[in-house]
Amino acid sequence: MIILLQSKKFIGGIRFMSRYTGPRWKQSRRLGISLSGTGKELARRPYAPGDHGPNSGRRKISEYGTQLREKQKLRWMYGLNERQFRNLFVRAGKIKEGLHGVNFMILLETRLDNLVYRLGLATTRPQARQLVNHGHILVDGKRVDIPSYEVSVGQVISVREKSKDMVIIKNAVESTVARPAFVSFDSDKLSGSLVRLPQREELEPDVDESLVVEYYNQIL
Repeated sequence: MIILLQSKKFIGGIRFMSRYTGPRWKQSRRLGISLSGTGKELARRPYAPGDHGPNSGRRKISEYGTQLREKQKLRWMYGLNERQFRNLFVRAGKIKEGLHGVNFMILLETRLDNLVYRLGLATTRPQARQLVNHGHILVDGKRVDIPSYEVSVGQVISVREKSKDMVIIKNAVESTVARPAFVSFDSDKLSGSLVRLPQREELEPDVDESLVVEYYNQIL
């Protein structure tokens, strides 16, 4: 189970804490999902880590454990600590229209660090978060160094003029094959925008947000 303070427990071989600082690749294999978004973690070893490899025995996970695992998938994917994640979930529940779980995922998607990643200015969300933290990203021409900043439809996200020659940004843009339909991007200006809110089918298909809602309904 996850304890929201300092303690920790194990469910299905996974240690749950407020913030995980260990190898992300190992956690990706445990959860069966690519936390980096590249898929490299599962390409060579598409099974949970353990001494006996793919034949390692695993105990059956309870219903609560399954809900918790799904919540951890989503939290680690976007790189939030437990308090940030829970507070955003509560906020999503106050939105009158739409489903709680879908609204929650939309709020996660409209974070500035996530949209920097979606625009292809970074190859991973952690890299995008670092770019924002270090002041390389502008929103409507003003520097914003808060990764959790909520971007509104129509706002323009761009790279600061002095940062446009950064190798990691150039490499990210060049390696980006496709971008989601809810964003637009100008590769010459290194700027883009959120043209509309995403729909559920455009969001992470390997996460069952209803299980996340069930999890929090039990503890909040």
